[in-house]
Amino acid sequence: MGRLTLEDIGKDYDGVEISRGIDLAIEDGEFVVFVGPSGCGKSTLLRMIAGLEDITRGEMCLNGERINEIPPQERDIGMVFQSYALYPHMSVAENMAFGLKLARTDKAEIRRRVDHAAEMLHLTELLERRPKDLSGGQRQRVAIGRTLVKEPAVFLFDEPLSNLDAALRVDMRVQIAELHRRLRLRLRATMIYVTHDQVEAMTLADRIVLLARGRIAQVGPPLSLYHFPRTLEVAEFIGSPRINTLPVTVVDPGRQRTAVRLPSGDTLAVAVDGARLRAGDSATLGVRAEDFVAPDQAEVRLRARLMVAEKLGYETLAHLRLDGVAATITQRLDGLTHLEDDQAIALGLAGERCHLFGPDGDACPRQVPIPGVTH
Repeated sequence: MGRLTLEDIGKDYDGVEISRGIDLAIEDGEFVVFVGPSGCGKSTLLRMIAGLEDITRGEMCLNGERINEIPPQERDIGMVFQSYALYPHMSVAENMAFGLKLARTDKAEIRRRVDHAAEMLHLTELLERRPKDLSGGQRQRVAIGRTLVKEPAVFLFDEPLSNLDAALRVDMRVQIAELHRRLRLRLRATMIYVTHDQVEAMTLADRIVLLARGRIAQVGPPLSLYHFPRTLEVAEFIGSPRINTLPVTVVDPGRQRTAVRLPSGDTLAVAVDGARLRAGDSATLGVRAEDFVAPDQAEVRLRARLMVAEKLGYETLAHLRLDGVAATITQRLDGLTHLEDDQAIALGLAGERCHLFGPDGDACPRQVPIPGVTH
């Protein structure tokens, strides 16, 4: 079991506030991913949970027990670091067993745990090899296995895939997700994973904790953050390609629809609750790359020209320049869409498929439900 609670956690370095006001409850068996831009405090928060950094203020509890002052080795927590940190003179089995030997665990129990972890991580046939004989992905699995054999209540992962190439990252994401499924069934083990890669966050997490400037910007299931971001900052971080934004002026705020004036002079009724806004306010319209509609179905049509087309096979990303606007717009199209250099393209906007953010960057609540997505 691994229920972790953080209450008003903060961290200062020489009077500089790094993390502040962190309130979070992570339940037994959850897979939670900390994500955010560089310098947002995600690794610092993970290190505080591990006991590698002191907590300046607040209270941290594991299964109801305060752990603020408990040293790292006495916490029921295991950590997988970005670097593999394997002993080169030891075999895979010896690397995995080393921590248990230091803890004077019974030899038969060590063998059982190593064999079981090796089976889960597909390392059984590699147990006698040394790290120099392994690929990057295999070394990372050994590093995970070294933590797995300790059977901790909470597993911490600090950007474990950042040293791998793109193909291995995909493979390891699948293996980590499968590992969590097995551990959740067997041990109710909790996993906390730090990454700057939003694709990892979206594909692995039960819940994402998005951090910004040392605080939690939003917590929720991945699709909730994608479809119902609470701030412009969250909307711009979650999603690839990045959400398109346009400066707009509020014309007529309402609880079901809010009319805004686009840079082109056209007016669009966005399906959001904009009652807190006032006519004349500057705001930001957000449109995902896949949320443009066909011109004959649009409430507003914008004129643009093709700058660059990224032909990815399964899709084409068209990077466009809007007439009279400096902003670049990205549209997601079918992979077989034929485009010519400098081609004129009509972009269709529909109010139900747009986001609106007020002058303070906070989102106006969307009034269009997304099937299966809570907010």
